[in-house]
Amino acid sequence: MIDLPYLKEAVSDGGTFYVVFKKRTDGTIREMKCRTGVKKYLKGGTKKFSDADKNLLTVFDMDKVAYRSIPLDAIIRVTINGTVYE
Repeated sequence: MIDLPYLKEAVSDGGTFYVVFKKRTDGTIREMKCRTGVKKYLKGGTKKFSDADKNLLTVFDMDKVAYRSIPLDAIIRVTINGTVYE
């Protein structure tokens, strides 16, 4: 099992990482190349919910050039700096 506090700390530097997770909406498996801390595409305003309350991690999808929320409890695999965590 992935240590969630460690995961949040490991990806907080803004580096690129890969994540595989199960989507809450339809249960499909999603793979994503992403990073945290991207502010370039923000349009202002605030979220209508708290990531912590919904157990989410907000990331920037590098391929779709869009912000996404990953459910932390649905993460299957994360690759950070060549190290795989399952």
